[in-house]
Formats: sequence, C-alpha cells, structure tokens
Amino acid sequence: MIHDLPPRLPDQPSERAALRALYEHGRMSRANLARILGLNRSSSGHIIAGLMDRGLVQEMPDSAPTPGPGRPGILLDLVPGAMRFLGLEIGVEHISVIELDLAARVIRAETQGFDGATAPVALALAQGLAMAGRPERLAGIGIAIPAQMDSNGGLRLAALLGWRDLDVVAMARTVGALPDSLAVRAENDANAFALGVTWGRRQSVPGVTLLVNMETGVGGGILIDGRLFRGGGGMAGEIGHMHLGPGGATIEERLGLGRLLTDYRVPRLADFLAAVTDREPRAVLIAEDWAQTLAFALTQTCRIVDADRVVLGGSVAALYPLVAARVQAHRIAALSHAFPLPPIELAPDSTFGAAFGAAAMMHQRALTGEDAPL
Repeated sequence: MIHDLPPRLPDQPSERAALRALYEHGRMSRANLARILGLNRSSSGHIIAGLMDRGLVQEMPDSAPTPGPGRPGILLDLVPGAMRFLGLEIGVEHISVIELDLAARVIRAETQGFDGATAPVALALAQGLAMAGRPERLAGIGIAIPAQMDSNGGLRLAALLGWRDLDVVAMARTVGALPDSLAVRAENDANAFALGVTWGRRQSVPGVTLLVNMETGVGGGILIDGRLFRGGGGMAGEIGHMHLGPGGATIEERLGLGRLLTDYRVPRLADFLAAVTDREPRAVLIAEDWAQTLAFALTQTCRIVDADRVVLGGSVAALYPLVAARVQAHRIAALSHAFPLPPIELAPDSTFGAAFGAAAMMHQRALTGEDAPL
C-alpha cells in the first residue's frame, strides 16, 4: 500500500551507502552488496533487513538461469515508488517540472511558457509549485534558477529575472505552504544541470567536463573528476558573461534564446528550428552565426580549462545537431596544435536538463545525506 508520506530516511552512513550502491550498480545479490560495502554477510544482512522494513529495498527474482537444480537466485533492488523527488526550473520564458522516483527514473516532465522577466518572485514560485503538485511520498523539492547563488543556497542576483538578495527556499515554503520536514534546496541552473549529467545519469566522469546550459541565459559549469569546481565566488564556468571583444556583445547575448527569436522574428524556438531544417536562407544565416559564436566560446574556454569533453543542455541546445558540422569546422579553423578538440555531446533530455538536475540534487541528498556534494 502506498502512503502519502515517504519512508524515514536512514540515519546510519552504512544504510545510505547500501542505497547508493543499489542506485549506482543496480540490482545485485546480498553477497555482492556486502562486498561493495566492505562488510561481512551478517552485518550487511542487518542493514538490508532494516531497509526492507522501511520499504526502501525489495527482493527480486534473478531472471538469469541458475546452474543445476534449485530456485532462482534472489537479488536486491530499490523500491522505485518508495519516494518521489521534484525538480523545478524557473526560467525567463518557461517553468519546467520533473518528477523522479527512488531509482531516478523520470515519472513526469512538464513545461509551460512563463514571462519570468516581469513576474514577481512569489508568482513565479506559486506557479511552479502549482505545476509540481504534491505527489505521494514526496521527499524533496529542488529549485533551479539562472542566478548567482551563495554557499548557503541564497540568491545573490538573477539579472534576467530581476531578482536580488532573496531566500528562495524560505519564500517557496511560505508560498507553497511546505512543511518544515520537507527538504527544499535552490541551486544555480547550470550547476543543477551538471548534477543531472553526473549523479542523475549514474555517470562516472573522470577528467574535466565543460557543461553549457543554454536558455535565454547561457550558464556553464566545470566538473573535475565528477566534482563541481565552483571557483572562488561560485561563478566558475560562466562562459555566458564573456565578451566578444572590448565593448562587444556577450556570449549569452549571441547564443541565448532571445537573440534567435528576435532576429528571426518568431515567437517559438520550434519555429526557428523548423526554418533551419527547411534551409530557409535567413534562418540558416542566423544559425551559422550561432554556430560560429558557439565554436569561439568553446574554443576559448577549453584553452583555459583544457576540457576532456563538452556537454550541451537547455532548450537552445536543440539547435546544435542541425549545425554540428559548422561548429566543428569553425573549431578546426581556430585550432592551435597545442590544444585538442574535446568532443561535444548533447545531454539526454536536454530541454529539461536543469529541472532534472534539481530533482537529482534532492535524490542525491536522500541517498548520501549530503547537500550537493559535487
């Protein structure tokens, strides 16, 4: 029977380690789990029994045939429906919501248009929380915002939204009448995107990864061996604020959604993408300039951080597959022999990248007991 409240999270590090192992490695035998935890079968069995009693872990029959007579082997796995995690992205033109289960599988994804540049903070949070709803067994809500955040999750400045010096979490609790027992956290959208690419996708990411989240604003993050490098003031990787020469436009102004829609004079990104696909001349010219700007931004940034790979996300990243060859041509033209060209990838479900990452942030917290330990 599914109840409204999620099970109580384990307090012991060994119990959280067991949940994390099942999440990262998938279903496994008791013996394998004990080996990963570095415990004997007796100690591991006690941990497993407690997690099963709380409804977080279940036994699953092994589908693989077993040699000789006897019953199939029994494997352990997470109970996906035991908990739900919500990710809420408040952007300039949209609000997006993602709902994940305990296995970090997407249960629901929704986006709505929204004029964030003129809406008061309380209205933005109210609409986002109304979209999110209150699913059964909700264990946490993560909020992603295109903003400079302090080390405690407070908002310093969201220039595109016109927000400054806010406690977004406290406001969300008030607006949404959220109980104090419910975990709520806020994060920069590019950092949330980075968390979704790593923790949310169970990806071990050695080396240096440059992540670029492209919406109206263009945010960036740098992962070093899977951990987020925030820099001295938490702004590392923000390539959107780079200028194209003294007094020139910023990267954000040339790559962001507003520029594409304004230059092509259409209300939706889908209209512009369709025009590029159909090789409409003016759309192709705009897309070519976008490709050249992206190549410049990535080339210059990678000369500083020496990235092993680049991952693109956000709604505007949907343009990249249409111009990937042109981006590569511009990168090759600017190539210095001392610097390799790291591959460029499109994040899975890139349109919901920041919302997915915000939900993954809360999922990570539940399984590790840590707040965004990237």
